Amino acid sequence: QVQLVESGGGLVQPGGSLRLSCAASGSGFSINTMGWYRQAPEKERELVASITRGGNTNYADSVKGRFTISRDNAKKTVYLQMNSLKPEDTAVYYCNADRPWDTKFRYWGQGTQVTVSS
Repeated sequence: QVQLVESGGGLVQPGGSLRLSCAASGSGFSINTMGWYRQAPEKERELVASITRGGNTNYADSVKGRFTISRDNAKKTVYLQMNSLKPEDTAVYYCNADRPWDTKFRYWGQGTQVTVSS
């Protein structure tokens, strides 16, 4: 069993920065693909960024160059550094743990609200 707890969300002005953290419990963190997703009101949940166990990263086109995903396996934590935030980044951000070779292994955090507004 895996539990994921996000933190770091909040209200920020356009152009500002936030860093989200996701702390995981359970074993095997280092082999998980970890991801950040977001869901805005009346929109589908979308992938923002992911990082494999080997450190390979993938980003949505809308956040490339502004967001950076990273992981600390010793702390069982994944981060999302968000810079140059825009109002369209406003959403609930969810942490995800996945193992591509195991379709039954898929866990979500409870989400953290990010609001970009002046």
